[in-house]
Amino acid sequence: MILYNSLGQTKQEFVPFTEGKVNMYTCGPTVYHYAHIGNLRTYIMEDVLEKYLRFAGYDVNRVMNITDVGHLSSDADTGEDKMLKGAKREHKTVMEIAKFYTDAFFSDCEKLNIKRPDVVEPATNCIAEFIDMIEVLLEKGFAYIAGGNVYFDTSKLDTYYVFGNMNEEDLAVGVRDSVEEDENKRNKTDFVLWFTKSKFEDQELKWDSPWGPGYPGWHIECSCISKKHNGEYLDIHCGGIDNAFPHHTNEIAQSESYLGHKWCNYWFHVLHLNDARGKMSKSKGDFLTVSLLESKGYDPVVYRMFCLQSHYRKPLTFSYESLDNCVKAYDKLIKRISSLSKEGEVNSAKAEELIGKFKEAMDNDLNTSLGLTVVYDVLKADANDATKRYVLGELDRVLSLNLLAEKEEAPKESNPQDAEIDALIAKRTEARKNKDWATADAIRDQLAAMKVVVVDTKDGISWHYAD
Repeated sequence: MILYNSLGQTKQEFVPFTEGKVNMYTCGPTVYHYAHIGNLRTYIMEDVLEKYLRFAGYDVNRVMNITDVGHLSSDADTGEDKMLKGAKREHKTVMEIAKFYTDAFFSDCEKLNIKRPDVVEPATNCIAEFIDMIEVLLEKGFAYIAGGNVYFDTSKLDTYYVFGNMNEEDLAVGVRDSVEEDENKRNKTDFVLWFTKSKFEDQELKWDSPWGPGYPGWHIECSCISKKHNGEYLDIHCGGIDNAFPHHTNEIAQSESYLGHKWCNYWFHVLHLNDARGKMSKSKGDFLTVSLLESKGYDPVVYRMFCLQSHYRKPLTFSYESLDNCVKAYDKLIKRISSLSKEGEVNSAKAEELIGKFKEAMDNDLNTSLGLTVVYDVLKADANDATKRYVLGELDRVLSLNLLAEKEEAPKESNPQDAEIDALIAKRTEARKNKDWATADAIRDQLAAMKVVVVDTKDGISWHYAD
């Protein structure tokens, strides 16, 4: 399998630290609001990666954090905690906000057929682990205390900007955020490991620490949660491209300084989902959610297919017109598949050949667009229906598009006239019982005028509308 590794900006053969086993980490949501469909594109593609690794025979342990404390509204470690911001907006406690939006996130994932990771760990569960890592970084000289906070000292690193396709001047925190530089920092790229009571006095969540009551910075949580559940060696770290700097850059800095060796071999970044205005963002206030798509009549699985039609390393532009085209394509695809006969025996050799085409596409840097093309190739293949259905079921273990799901027929709309007809038939039945043939015949004529056909059988009376 060949994967593009953001750490080095090249396609590389994927070789895990331990043969047959993959330790995988994906940055989870900051649960202060609903996830928008741009966020969810990343989770869809990470889900495909995990499922394909399993499909290819790997034993995968996938870990995800839930950020319920410490993620600030500015990459410069300034501004309001996003969780506190959400709590103020909705007049709830931070933990109430975290619970509500965590549940909402996984509800969206379920609708999109995104598998729940093997381990899901909220940041607030790991305070002891954060403190331990920070203490070690202080002992090793990679961190310092200033103004009541603990900072990571980036000047102690041989290389800080590890994702080399980024320009140092463009990434400089003070420049990028147009904010006043934190005077406590020795270097503009230093970042906070622990905030104390000296900052953000209205912070609801605080814990005792060697440096005073406070709370962790955002970046420390992923390093610690991954180490806790994946050990010291991580095979693949995933996330949106906007997390490459500063979040993933800072994760590498603190993790490798703590461990004393290379931490993660492969970095898998998904590019942005854009709309006509550019990158989707919660800050715009009218962001698109799965619930909004559902309210407009779209099946969330169609959005999943929309994402799979494009490569994860290419920006994807969303429009309702594009989604409508995807709806038509999906409906036609499902209709063709549902017409396949379930009878017959699977031709194992032919099935292996078709599955091999799918593997060839996915082994080439997770090319889901070509993977979808193979689905159509299967339908056109010189194979019996049983073989096609089997192969499509195997491919759907990765694609998760409900390819073999039996579509429920829409319930028949009731006619307001039906109740009147039922009443007339009941009246006619009573007349026949009383041998009032004139009334019975009159009602039958009335029903005929309403284009209703009445059928008398030994088991009772049935009726239907005339064709």
